[in-house]
Amino acid sequence: MELLTLTHSGYPRIGDSADEQALRRTIAQHDRGERTDADVRAAENQLVLLALEDQQKAGIDILTDGQIRWNDPVSHLAGKLQGVHTNGLLRFFDTNFYFRQPLVRGRIEQTQPLIVEEFQWAAHRSIQPVKPVVTGPYTLASLSICDNGSANKDGLIMGYAQALAAEVARLASSGAKLIQVDEPALPRHPRDMALAREALGLIASRKGQAELALAVYFADAASVYVELQAFPVQTLVLDFTYSPELPHVIEKEGSTKAIGFGVLDGRNTRLEDHASTARSIERMLARVEAERSYLTTSCSLEYLPRDRARLKLRHLTSLKKSILGEAP
Repeated sequence: MELLTLTHSGYPRIGDSADEQALRRTIAQHDRGERTDADVRAAENQLVLLALEDQQKAGIDILTDGQIRWNDPVSHLAGKLQGVHTNGLLRFFDTNFYFRQPLVRGRIEQTQPLIVEEFQWAAHRSIQPVKPVVTGPYTLASLSICDNGSANKDGLIMGYAQALAAEVARLASSGAKLIQVDEPALPRHPRDMALAREALGLIASRKGQAELALAVYFADAASVYVELQAFPVQTLVLDFTYSPELPHVIEKEGSTKAIGFGVLDGRNTRLEDHASTARSIERMLARVEAERSYLTTSCSLEYLPRDRARLKLRHLTSLKKSILGEAP
């Protein structure tokens, strides 16, 4: 079996050095009318390059652009869709980060690319493969409010799914080999599994030859693990920090899909015990039928200081070498 490391999604947008603080400084100057939109884009570009460099130096196999250009995981996508406006700030699950809540006032339609240009920019500047990440239709709908009296949650989910399916098709045709759909809201609402699976089916129908991964986090996935196996994706990226029983469930049930083992806590600076974590992964890997699986963090690394995010990435590489019996 092939075992690869991958960055989950986001990466810290600020650090200790002047270069790592340039984007925040430029945005503040832009708000005061001292910088242009082009200046902000240039600062974003530079910070994406630094994020790619950190991942490459850590030895990660599959990178992301760090979602450096995203103000939050919701409005960056929803705010570009016709029929959707952005409203006030709300807390993003139980984190200390906030998002602009989408306000749906009409039919949801995609009239412009969402992230394909960001993906292409990063992919053309990376030696390693780059993975694009989109927030999934169930989570976007769950975090939206509707100002259109005729729409219900089911309609919102399928509206978002159609828009995201078009973007996934663009990403696949632009060279993305692995595309991740994030659904942190899904394990909190197990009664909606069938509806979410139908929405993912719409997206999966447009993925072409790309591998599609579903990432669930911020909730216990053990109770819905068997149902997740029926989703139309090739890979499940799972948060083990909320799911103490999940290793036992995987050892019992096995997996026909590749697993993204999110065993390192993306929200805690502490480094996990190397030996016990490696042994747990080895036991689960023995029950995975797919030819490839992944090591990653439980969620985005944006919640950590940049120096700790670097250590988590290096810890992933060290775990991989230990499991494969390679020299550290």
